[in-house]
Amino acid sequence: MAAAKQARTNPRQLANDVVDSLDIDDLASSVEVAGPGFLNIRLRDDVLGERIANSPLIEKDPTPLRVVIDYSSPNLAKEMHVGHLRSTVIGDAVSRCLELIGHTVIRQNHIGDWGTAFGRLIAYLDDLDDPSAMAAELADIERLYVHASQRFESDAAFADRARSKVIELQSKEPRAMSRWEHVMALAREHMSDIYARLDIALKPGDIRGESAYNDDLAPLIEELENHEGLVSESEGALCIFMPQFKTKAGDTQPMLIRKSDGGYLYHTTDLAALKYRTETLHADRVMYFTDARQILHFEMLFAAARLGKLVNENTSLEHHHFGKILGGDGKPFKTRAGDNILLRDLIDEAIERSTQTIETKNPDLDADRRADVIDAVAIGAVKYADLSKNRLHDYTFDWDEMLAFDGNTAPYLQYAYARISGIFEKGEVNPTDCKVPPVLNTAVEHQLAVHLLRFQEVIEQVATDAKPHYLCAYLYELTVRFMRFYEQCPILSETGSTKDGRLTLCARTGATLKTGLATLGIRVLTTM
Repeated sequence: MAAAKQARTNPRQLANDVVDSLDIDDLASSVEVAGPGFLNIRLRDDVLGERIANSPLIEKDPTPLRVVIDYSSPNLAKEMHVGHLRSTVIGDAVSRCLELIGHTVIRQNHIGDWGTAFGRLIAYLDDLDDPSAMAAELADIERLYVHASQRFESDAAFADRARSKVIELQSKEPRAMSRWEHVMALAREHMSDIYARLDIALKPGDIRGESAYNDDLAPLIEELENHEGLVSESEGALCIFMPQFKTKAGDTQPMLIRKSDGGYLYHTTDLAALKYRTETLHADRVMYFTDARQILHFEMLFAAARLGKLVNENTSLEHHHFGKILGGDGKPFKTRAGDNILLRDLIDEAIERSTQTIETKNPDLDADRRADVIDAVAIGAVKYADLSKNRLHDYTFDWDEMLAFDGNTAPYLQYAYARISGIFEKGEVNPTDCKVPPVLNTAVEHQLAVHLLRFQEVIEQVATDAKPHYLCAYLYELTVRFMRFYEQCPILSETGSTKDGRLTLCARTGATLKTGLATLGIRVLTTM
Protein backbone atom coordinates (compact mmCIF):
# COMPACT_ATOMS: atom_id res chain seq x y z
CA MET A 1 0.00 0.00 0.00
CA ALA A 2 2.89 2.37 0.68
CA ALA A 3 4.31 1.53 -2.74
CA ALA A 4 0.95 2.25 -4.38
CA LYS A 5 0.83 5.64 -2.70
CA GLN A 6 4.25 6.53 -4.12
CA ALA A 7 3.27 5.26 -7.57
CA ARG A 8 -0.10 7.05 -7.36
CA THR A 9 -2.04 3.93 -8.20
CA ASN A 10 -4.68 1.71 -6.61
CA PRO A 11 -3.01 -0.58 -4.02
CA ARG A 12 -5.19 -3.59 -4.82
CA GLN A 13 -4.45 -3.22 -8.52
CA LEU A 14 -0.73 -2.97 -7.74
CA ALA A 15 -1.03 -6.11 -5.62
CA ASN A 16 -2.64 -7.97 -8.53
CA ASP A 17 0.14 -6.77 -10.84
CA VAL A 18 2.73 -8.10 -8.37
CA VAL A 19 0.99 -11.49 -8.21
CA ASP A 20 0.90 -11.69 -12.04
CA SER A 21 4.66 -11.06 -12.12
CA LEU A 22 5.65 -13.44 -9.34
CA ASP A 23 7.52 -16.66 -10.01
CA ILE A 24 7.77 -18.40 -6.64
CA ASP A 25 6.12 -21.73 -7.42
CA ASP A 26 9.17 -23.46 -5.97
CA LEU A 27 8.36 -21.93 -2.55
CA ALA A 28 4.65 -21.13 -2.42
CA SER A 29 1.53 -23.15 -3.13
CA SER A 30 -0.64 -20.03 -3.48
CA VAL A 31 -0.46 -16.23 -3.47
CA GLU A 32 -3.66 -14.28 -2.97
CA VAL A 33 -4.60 -10.62 -2.81
CA ALA A 34 -6.57 -9.74 0.31
CA GLY A 35 -8.25 -6.61 1.63
CA PRO A 36 -7.06 -3.26 0.30
CA GLY A 37 -3.79 -4.64 -1.04
CA PHE A 38 -2.27 -7.31 1.20
CA LEU A 39 -0.51 -10.35 -0.24
CA ASN A 40 -1.13 -13.68 1.47
CA ILE A 41 1.57 -16.20 0.56
CA ARG A 42 1.14 -19.84 1.63
CA LEU A 43 4.43 -21.71 1.72
CA ARG A 44 4.50 -25.21 0.23
CA ASP A 45 4.32 -28.00 2.79
CA ASP A 46 7.03 -30.05 1.06
CA VAL A 47 9.41 -27.06 1.16
CA LEU A 48 8.69 -26.49 4.86
CA GLY A 49 9.12 -30.17 5.65
CA GLU A 50 12.45 -30.39 3.84
CA ARG A 51 13.82 -27.36 5.67
CA ILE A 52 12.61 -28.60 9.05
CA ALA A 53 14.44 -31.87 8.47
CA ASN A 54 17.67 -30.67 6.90
CA SER A 55 18.34 -26.95 7.39
CA PRO A 56 20.63 -25.81 10.25
CA LEU A 57 19.01 -24.41 13.38
CA ILE A 58 21.10 -21.23 13.09
CA GLU A 59 23.26 -19.84 10.31
CA LYS A 60 26.20 -17.62 11.21
CA ASP A 61 26.28 -13.96 10.21
CA PRO A 62 28.41 -13.65 7.04
CA THR A 63 29.93 -10.38 8.34
CA PRO A 64 30.71 -11.00 12.03
CA LEU A 65 31.54 -8.06 14.27
CA ARG A 66 33.68 -7.53 17.35
CA VAL A 67 31.19 -6.49 20.02
CA VAL A 68 32.23 -5.16 23.42
CA ILE A 69 29.41 -5.48 25.95
CA ASP A 70 29.48 -3.62 29.28
CA TYR A 71 27.01 -5.21 31.68
CA SER A 72 26.40 -6.06 35.33
CA SER A 73 29.18 -3.70 36.52
CA PRO A 74 28.26 -3.61 40.22
CA ASN A 75 29.77 -1.21 42.73
CA LEU A 76 31.90 -3.58 44.79
CA ALA A 77 31.87 -1.29 47.81
CA LYS A 78 28.63 -3.06 48.75
CA GLU A 79 26.85 -6.34 48.12
CA MET A 80 25.06 -7.01 44.87
CA HIS A 81 21.34 -6.32 45.25
CA VAL A 82 18.18 -6.57 43.14
CA GLY A 83 19.11 -3.32 41.37
CA HIS A 84 21.93 -5.21 39.64
CA LEU A 85 19.67 -7.97 38.33
CA ARG A 86 18.41 -6.43 35.09
CA SER A 87 21.81 -5.29 33.78
CA THR A 88 23.27 -8.70 34.60
CA VAL A 89 20.64 -10.96 33.02
CA ILE A 90 19.79 -8.75 30.02
CA GLY A 91 23.44 -8.12 29.13
CA ASP A 92 24.22 -11.81 29.52
CA ALA A 93 21.34 -12.89 27.24
CA VAL A 94 22.29 -10.41 24.51
CA SER A 95 25.93 -11.55 24.73
CA ARG A 96 24.91 -15.19 24.25
CA CYS A 97 22.61 -14.23 21.38
CA LEU A 98 25.38 -12.39 19.51
CA GLU A 99 27.74 -15.33 20.00
CA LEU A 100 25.10 -17.75 18.73
CA ILE A 101 25.08 -16.10 15.31
CA GLY A 102 28.85 -15.86 15.07
CA HIS A 103 29.88 -12.46 16.42
CA THR A 104 32.97 -12.11 18.61
CA VAL A 105 31.76 -10.91 22.01
CA ILE A 106 34.13 -9.31 24.50
CA ARG A 107 32.48 -9.00 27.89
CA GLN A 108 33.57 -6.10 30.07
CA ASN A 109 32.53 -6.06 33.72
CA HIS A 110 33.23 -2.39 34.48
CA ILE A 111 32.98 -2.85 38.23
CA GLY A 112 32.93 0.10 40.60
CA ASP A 113 36.16 -0.56 42.48
CA TRP A 114 37.43 3.01 42.90
CA GLY A 115 36.26 6.45 43.92
CA THR A 116 34.36 7.98 46.83
CA ALA A 117 32.73 4.80 48.15
CA PHE A 118 36.11 3.15 48.62
CA GLY A 119 37.48 6.28 50.26
CA ARG A 120 34.78 5.84 52.91
CA LEU A 121 35.62 2.16 53.45
CA ILE A 122 39.35 2.77 53.75
CA ALA A 123 38.93 5.68 56.15
CA TYR A 124 36.59 3.56 58.27
CA LEU A 125 39.02 0.64 58.38
CA ASP A 126 41.86 3.01 59.31
CA ASP A 127 39.90 4.01 62.41
CA LEU A 128 39.64 0.40 63.64
CA ASP A 129 42.63 -0.31 65.88
CA ASP A 130 41.50 -3.79 66.92
CA PRO A 131 42.42 -6.44 64.30
CA SER A 132 39.47 -8.61 65.35
CA ALA A 133 37.07 -5.70 64.82
CA MET A 134 38.54 -5.14 61.35
CA ALA A 135 38.18 -8.84 60.52
CA ALA A 136 34.53 -8.75 61.62
CA GLU A 137 33.81 -5.76 59.39
CA LEU A 138 35.57 -7.31 56.40
CA ALA A 139 33.53 -10.49 56.83
CA ASP A 140 30.36 -8.66 55.73
CA ILE A 141 30.86 -6.12 52.94
CA GLU A 142 27.27 -4.85 53.20
CA ARG A 143 27.56 -4.12 56.93
CA LEU A 144 30.94 -2.45 56.38
CA TYR A 145 29.46 -0.18 53.70
CA VAL A 146 26.47 0.77 55.89
CA HIS A 147 28.69 1.61 58.87
CA ALA A 148 31.11 3.64 56.74
CA SER A 149 28.28 5.53 55.03
CA GLN A 150 26.58 6.37 58.32
CA ARG A 151 29.88 7.74 59.64
CA PHE A 152 30.39 9.72 56.41
CA GLU A 153 26.98 11.39 56.78
CA SER A 154 27.30 12.18 60.49
CA ASP A 155 30.99 13.09 60.94
CA ALA A 156 32.35 15.98 58.85
CA ALA A 157 35.96 15.28 59.80
CA PHE A 158 35.57 11.64 58.78
CA ALA A 159 34.01 12.75 55.46
CA ASP A 160 37.06 14.93 54.76
CA ARG A 161 39.39 12.01 55.56
CA ALA A 162 37.35 9.75 53.26
CA ARG A 163 37.72 12.23 50.38
CA SER A 164 41.46 12.42 50.98
CA LYS A 165 41.64 8.62 50.78
CA VAL A 166 40.26 8.80 47.25
CA ILE A 167 43.21 10.99 46.26
CA GLU A 168 45.57 8.55 48.02
CA LEU A 169 44.07 5.69 46.03
CA GLN A 170 44.47 7.55 42.76
CA SER A 171 48.15 8.18 43.64
CA LYS A 172 48.51 4.52 44.77
CA GLU A 173 49.60 5.28 48.34
CA PRO A 174 50.73 1.87 49.78
CA ARG A 175 48.59 1.78 52.94
CA ALA A 176 45.45 2.84 51.09
CA MET A 177 46.15 0.27 48.36
CA SER A 178 46.58 -2.47 50.99
CA ARG A 179 43.21 -1.67 52.53
CA TRP A 180 41.65 -1.52 49.06
CA GLU A 181 43.02 -4.95 48.11
CA HIS A 182 41.51 -6.47 51.30
CA VAL A 183 38.08 -5.11 50.43
CA MET A 184 38.36 -6.11 46.78
CA ALA A 185 39.25 -9.71 47.57
CA LEU A 186 36.13 -10.04 49.69
CA ALA A 187 33.92 -8.28 47.15
CA ARG A 188 35.16 -10.30 44.15
CA GLU A 189 34.50 -13.55 45.99
CA HIS A 190 30.93 -12.48 46.70
CA MET A 191 30.36 -11.34 43.11
CA SER A 192 31.71 -14.60 41.64
CA ASP A 193 29.42 -16.61 43.90
CA ILE A 194 26.37 -14.65 42.71
CA TYR A 195 27.33 -15.13 39.06
CA ALA A 196 27.81 -18.87 39.58
CA ARG A 197 24.41 -19.24 41.24
CA LEU A 198 22.68 -17.24 38.48
CA ASP A 199 24.63 -19.03 35.71
CA ILE A 200 26.00 -15.77 34.33
CA ALA A 201 28.77 -16.09 31.73
CA LEU A 202 30.95 -13.33 33.23
CA LYS A 203 34.34 -14.64 34.40
CA PRO A 204 37.19 -13.06 36.43
CA GLY A 205 39.03 -12.36 33.18
CA ASP A 206 36.13 -10.16 32.04
CA ILE A 207 36.65 -7.75 34.93
CA ARG A 208 38.10 -4.43 33.95
CA GLY A 209 36.90 -1.96 36.51
CA GLU A 210 37.39 1.74 37.12
CA SER A 211 40.78 1.14 38.78
CA ALA A 212 42.17 -0.37 35.55
CA TYR A 213 42.05 3.06 33.92
CA ASN A 214 43.69 5.06 36.72
CA ASP A 215 47.00 5.49 34.91
CA ASP A 216 45.20 6.49 31.69
CA LEU A 217 43.31 9.46 33.12
CA ALA A 218 46.02 12.14 33.20
CA PRO A 219 47.18 11.37 29.61
CA LEU A 220 43.51 11.33 28.54
CA ILE A 221 42.97 14.83 29.93
CA GLU A 222 46.08 16.03 28.12
CA GLU A 223 44.86 14.47 24.87
CA LEU A 224 41.46 16.16 25.20
CA GLU A 225 43.08 19.52 25.98
CA ASN A 226 44.99 19.29 22.69
CA HIS A 227 41.67 19.68 20.87
CA GLU A 228 41.26 23.42 20.65
CA GLY A 229 38.19 24.71 22.46
CA LEU A 230 37.06 21.30 23.71
CA VAL A 231 38.10 21.54 27.39
CA SER A 232 37.33 24.57 29.57
CA GLU A 233 38.15 25.48 33.15
CA SER A 234 35.25 26.36 35.45
CA GLU A 235 35.83 27.20 39.11
CA GLY A 236 39.06 25.20 39.08
CA ALA A 237 37.49 22.11 37.48
CA LEU A 238 37.98 20.94 33.89
CA CYS A 239 34.80 20.57 31.85
CA ILE A 240 33.58 19.83 28.35
CA PHE A 241 30.71 22.10 27.30
CA MET A 242 28.49 20.78 24.49
CA PRO A 243 25.71 23.14 23.39
CA GLN A 244 23.15 20.38 22.79
CA PHE A 245 23.03 19.61 26.52
CA LYS A 246 21.11 22.19 28.56
CA THR A 247 20.17 22.59 32.20
CA LYS A 248 16.56 23.32 33.19
CA ALA A 249 17.51 26.99 33.30
CA GLY A 250 18.66 26.82 29.68
CA ASP A 251 22.40 27.04 30.38
CA THR A 252 24.89 24.69 28.72
CA GLN A 253 25.40 21.74 31.04
CA PRO A 254 29.07 20.95 31.74
CA MET A 255 30.54 17.45 31.64
CA LEU A 256 33.13 17.42 34.43
CA ILE A 257 36.27 15.43 33.65
CA ARG A 258 38.53 16.61 36.52
CA LYS A 259 37.50 18.12 39.86
CA SER A 260 39.08 21.24 41.32
CA ASP A 261 40.99 19.09 43.85
CA GLY A 262 42.59 17.08 41.03
CA GLY A 263 40.34 14.07 41.42
CA TYR A 264 38.69 12.35 38.48
CA LEU A 265 35.06 11.36 37.93
CA TYR A 266 33.27 8.43 36.36
CA HIS A 267 32.86 10.57 33.21
CA THR A 268 36.64 10.52 32.88
CA THR A 269 36.93 6.81 33.56
CA ASP A 270 34.19 6.01 31.05
CA LEU A 271 35.95 8.08 28.37
CA ALA A 272 39.16 6.14 29.05
CA ALA A 273 37.22 2.87 28.84
CA LEU A 274 35.71 3.85 25.47
CA LYS A 275 39.15 4.71 24.13
CA TYR A 276 40.49 1.33 25.31
CA ARG A 277 37.56 -0.58 23.85
CA THR A 278 37.99 0.90 20.39
CA GLU A 279 41.77 1.24 20.18
CA THR A 280 42.86 -1.90 22.05
CA LEU A 281 39.86 -4.23 21.79
CA HIS A 282 39.07 -3.03 18.23
CA ALA A 283 35.32 -2.93 18.83
CA ASP A 284 32.96 -2.49 15.90
CA ARG A 285 30.11 -2.10 18.34
CA VAL A 286 30.12 -1.05 22.02
CA MET A 287 26.98 -1.82 24.02
CA TYR A 288 26.12 -0.66 27.55
CA PHE A 289 23.33 -2.05 29.73
CA THR A 290 22.36 0.26 32.60
CA ASP A 291 19.15 1.67 34.01
CA ALA A 292 17.36 4.63 32.46
CA ARG A 293 18.73 7.09 35.02
CA GLN A 294 22.01 7.10 33.10
CA ILE A 295 20.58 8.11 29.72
CA LEU A 296 21.97 11.65 29.90
CA HIS A 297 25.38 10.43 31.07
CA PHE A 298 25.78 8.17 28.04
CA GLU A 299 24.48 10.75 25.61
CA MET A 300 27.13 13.17 26.88
CA LEU A 301 29.78 10.44 27.01
CA PHE A 302 29.28 9.41 23.39
CA ALA A 303 29.17 13.01 22.18
CA ALA A 304 32.37 13.90 24.05
CA ALA A 305 34.14 10.78 22.79
CA ARG A 306 33.25 11.70 19.20
CA LEU A 307 34.39 15.31 19.65
CA GLY A 308 37.65 14.20 21.26
CA LYS A 309 38.19 11.59 18.53
CA LEU A 310 38.61 8.87 21.15
CA VAL A 311 36.63 6.37 19.08
CA ASN A 312 36.61 5.32 15.45
CA GLU A 313 34.00 7.05 13.30
CA ASN A 314 32.39 3.77 12.30
CA THR A 315 32.20 2.28 15.80
CA SER A 316 28.60 1.98 16.97
CA LEU A 317 28.13 3.34 20.51
CA GLU A 318 24.91 2.11 22.11
CA HIS A 319 23.30 2.61 25.51
CA HIS A 320 20.52 0.06 26.05
CA HIS A 321 18.70 1.26 29.12
CA PHE A 322 15.98 -0.46 31.10
CA GLY A 323 13.23 0.28 33.59
CA LYS A 324 12.87 -0.50 37.28
CA ILE A 325 11.79 -3.64 39.14
CA LEU A 326 8.70 -2.78 41.17
CA GLY A 327 7.04 -4.43 44.15
CA GLY A 328 3.34 -5.16 44.40
CA ASP A 329 2.79 -1.63 45.72
CA GLY A 330 4.08 -0.12 42.47
CA LYS A 331 7.20 1.23 44.17
CA PRO A 332 10.82 0.08 43.65
CA PHE A 333 11.18 -3.53 44.87
CA LYS A 334 12.66 -3.44 48.40
CA THR A 335 12.43 -5.21 51.74
CA ARG A 336 9.62 -4.29 54.14
CA ALA A 337 12.15 -2.16 56.01
CA GLY A 338 12.83 -0.21 52.82
CA ASP A 339 16.30 -1.67 52.19
CA ASN A 340 17.63 -3.01 48.90
CA ILE A 341 16.98 -6.75 48.52
CA LEU A 342 20.33 -8.53 48.32
CA LEU A 343 20.71 -10.89 45.38
CA ARG A 344 21.88 -13.74 47.61
CA ASP A 345 18.64 -13.40 49.62
CA LEU A 346 16.57 -13.23 46.41
CA ILE A 347 18.20 -16.43 45.10
CA ASP A 348 17.66 -18.18 48.43
CA GLU A 349 13.98 -17.29 48.39
CA ALA A 350 13.66 -18.47 44.78
CA ILE A 351 15.15 -21.84 45.76
CA GLU A 352 12.82 -22.10 48.76
CA ARG A 353 9.70 -21.32 46.71
CA SER A 354 10.80 -23.59 43.86
CA THR A 355 11.29 -26.42 46.37
CA GLN A 356 7.69 -26.11 47.51
CA THR A 357 6.43 -26.04 43.90
CA ILE A 358 8.44 -29.05 42.69
CA GLU A 359 7.72 -31.19 45.76
CA THR A 360 4.01 -30.54 45.21
CA LYS A 361 4.14 -31.21 41.45
CA ASN A 362 6.38 -34.32 41.57
CA PRO A 363 6.98 -35.72 45.07
CA ASP A 364 8.47 -38.93 43.63
CA LEU A 365 11.63 -37.33 42.20
CA ASP A 366 14.81 -38.82 43.66
CA ALA A 367 16.92 -36.50 45.83
CA ASP A 368 19.70 -35.76 43.33
CA ARG A 369 17.32 -35.10 40.45
CA ARG A 370 15.03 -33.03 42.69
CA ALA A 371 17.86 -30.69 43.71
CA ASP A 372 18.82 -30.15 40.06
CA VAL A 373 15.22 -29.46 39.02
CA ILE A 374 14.64 -27.08 41.92
CA ASP A 375 17.73 -25.04 41.05
CA ALA A 376 17.00 -24.92 37.30
CA VAL A 377 13.37 -23.89 37.85
CA ALA A 378 14.22 -21.27 40.49
CA ILE A 379 16.97 -19.53 38.56
CA GLY A 380 15.15 -19.90 35.25
CA ALA A 381 12.00 -18.37 36.71
CA VAL A 382 13.78 -15.30 38.08
CA LYS A 383 15.73 -14.65 34.88
CA TYR A 384 12.84 -15.30 32.49
CA ALA A 385 10.47 -13.04 34.45
CA ASP A 386 12.86 -10.19 33.73
CA LEU A 387 13.85 -11.12 30.19
CA SER A 388 10.27 -11.67 29.00
CA LYS A 389 9.42 -8.03 29.71
CA ASN A 390 10.31 -5.22 27.32
CA ARG A 391 13.46 -3.85 28.96
CA LEU A 392 12.32 -0.26 28.30
CA HIS A 393 9.48 -0.68 30.79
CA ASP A 394 9.24 -1.17 34.54
CA TYR A 395 7.90 -4.54 35.65
CA THR A 396 6.33 -5.90 38.83
CA PHE A 397 8.13 -8.72 40.63
CA ASP A 398 5.61 -11.50 41.34
CA TRP A 399 6.74 -14.86 42.75
CA ASP A 400 3.49 -16.69 42.00
CA GLU A 401 3.44 -15.55 38.39
CA MET A 402 7.07 -16.38 37.61
CA LEU A 403 6.96 -19.89 39.14
CA ALA A 404 3.67 -20.87 37.45
CA PHE A 405 3.68 -23.91 35.15
CA ASP A 406 1.35 -22.23 32.70
CA GLY A 407 1.52 -18.95 30.84
CA ASN A 408 4.62 -17.15 29.59
CA THR A 409 7.04 -18.47 32.24
CA ALA A 410 10.29 -20.41 32.32
CA PRO A 411 8.75 -23.45 34.10
CA TYR A 412 6.14 -23.75 31.31
CA LEU A 413 8.85 -23.80 28.64
CA GLN A 414 11.09 -26.14 30.67
CA TYR A 415 8.14 -28.50 31.15
CA ALA A 416 7.47 -28.51 27.39
CA TYR A 417 11.08 -29.54 26.76
CA ALA A 418 10.81 -32.29 29.38
CA ARG A 419 7.64 -33.56 27.69
CA ILE A 420 9.42 -33.68 24.32
CA SER A 421 12.31 -35.57 25.93
CA GLY A 422 9.78 -38.02 27.35
CA ILE A 423 8.46 -38.76 23.85
CA PHE A 424 11.88 -39.84 22.65
CA GLU A 425 12.62 -41.80 25.82
CA LYS A 426 9.33 -43.67 25.59
CA GLY A 427 9.78 -44.37 21.89
CA GLU A 428 13.46 -45.31 22.37
CA VAL A 429 14.39 -42.89 19.59
CA ASN A 430 17.45 -40.63 19.36
CA PRO A 431 16.22 -37.17 18.31
CA THR A 432 19.41 -36.50 16.35
CA ASP A 433 18.45 -39.38 14.04
CA CYS A 434 15.12 -37.77 13.08
CA LYS A 435 15.68 -36.48 9.54
CA VAL A 436 12.50 -37.56 7.72
CA PRO A 437 10.70 -34.45 6.37
CA PRO A 438 7.24 -34.11 7.98
CA VAL A 439 4.30 -34.26 5.57
CA LEU A 440 2.33 -31.52 7.42
CA ASN A 441 -1.11 -32.97 6.75
CA THR A 442 -2.82 -30.83 9.38
CA ALA A 443 -3.09 -27.11 10.04
CA VAL A 444 -1.34 -27.41 13.43
CA GLU A 445 1.64 -29.17 11.82
CA HIS A 446 1.90 -26.48 9.15
CA GLN A 447 1.68 -23.68 11.74
CA LEU A 448 4.34 -25.31 13.93
CA ALA A 449 6.69 -25.75 10.98
CA VAL A 450 6.33 -22.11 9.86
CA HIS A 451 7.02 -20.91 13.40
CA LEU A 452 10.07 -23.15 13.81
CA LEU A 453 11.67 -21.64 10.70
CA ARG A 454 11.39 -18.11 12.16
CA PHE A 455 14.03 -18.83 14.85
CA GLN A 456 16.90 -17.28 12.86
CA GLU A 457 14.87 -14.12 12.22
CA VAL A 458 14.09 -13.68 15.93
CA ILE A 459 17.69 -14.24 17.05
CA GLU A 460 18.87 -11.63 14.57
CA GLN A 461 16.22 -9.21 15.83
CA VAL A 462 17.40 -9.65 19.45
CA ALA A 463 21.00 -9.14 18.37
CA THR A 464 20.10 -5.93 16.56
CA ASP A 465 17.70 -4.37 19.08
CA ALA A 466 19.11 -5.86 22.32
CA LYS A 467 15.62 -6.88 23.44
CA PRO A 468 15.51 -10.48 24.73
CA HIS A 469 11.73 -10.32 25.20
CA TYR A 470 11.40 -10.95 21.45
CA LEU A 471 13.02 -14.37 21.98
CA CYS A 472 10.90 -15.09 25.06
CA ALA A 473 7.70 -14.31 23.13
CA TYR A 474 8.88 -16.52 20.26
CA LEU A 475 9.65 -19.48 22.56
CA TYR A 476 6.34 -19.12 24.36
CA GLU A 477 4.41 -19.10 21.08
CA LEU A 478 6.48 -22.08 19.90
CA THR A 479 5.51 -23.98 23.04
CA VAL A 480 1.82 -23.11 22.60
CA ARG A 481 1.92 -24.31 18.98
CA PHE A 482 3.74 -27.50 19.95
CA MET A 483 1.19 -28.28 22.66
CA ARG A 484 -1.63 -27.93 20.11
CA PHE A 485 0.24 -30.28 17.76
CA TYR A 486 0.91 -32.73 20.61
CA GLU A 487 -2.77 -32.80 21.61
CA GLN A 488 -4.15 -33.18 18.07
CA CYS A 489 -1.58 -35.34 16.29
CA PRO A 490 -0.68 -38.86 17.49
CA ILE A 491 3.07 -39.47 17.33
CA LEU A 492 4.34 -42.78 18.68
CA SER A 493 1.09 -44.59 17.87
CA GLU A 494 1.45 -43.67 14.18
CA THR A 495 3.49 -45.70 11.70
CA GLY A 496 5.78 -45.16 8.73
CA SER A 497 6.56 -41.71 7.33
CA THR A 498 3.79 -40.01 9.34
CA LYS A 499 5.38 -41.13 12.63
CA ASP A 500 8.90 -40.36 11.46
CA GLY A 501 7.91 -36.91 10.18
CA ARG A 502 6.16 -36.00 13.41
CA LEU A 503 9.19 -37.13 15.40
CA THR A 504 11.25 -34.76 13.22
CA LEU A 505 8.92 -31.92 14.23
CA CYS A 506 9.38 -32.90 17.90
CA ALA A 507 13.16 -33.04 17.52
CA ARG A 508 13.33 -29.65 15.84
CA THR A 509 11.07 -28.12 18.51
CA GLY A 510 13.18 -29.60 21.30
CA ALA A 511 16.42 -28.36 19.76
CA THR A 512 14.95 -24.89 19.26
CA LEU A 513 13.67 -24.70 22.84
CA LYS A 514 16.98 -25.91 24.27
CA THR A 515 19.04 -23.49 22.18
CA GLY A 516 16.66 -20.58 22.76
CA LEU A 517 16.56 -21.04 26.52
CA ALA A 518 20.34 -21.51 26.67
CA THR A 519 20.64 -18.18 24.84
CA LEU A 520 18.63 -16.66 27.70
CA GLY A 521 20.93 -18.37 30.21
CA ILE A 522 18.27 -20.88 31.29
CA ARG A 523 18.80 -24.63 31.63
CA VAL A 524 16.42 -27.26 30.28
CA LEU A 525 15.50 -30.53 32.01
CA THR A 526 14.67 -33.95 30.64
CA THR A 527 12.52 -34.75 33.69
CA MET A 528 10.45 -32.47 35.92
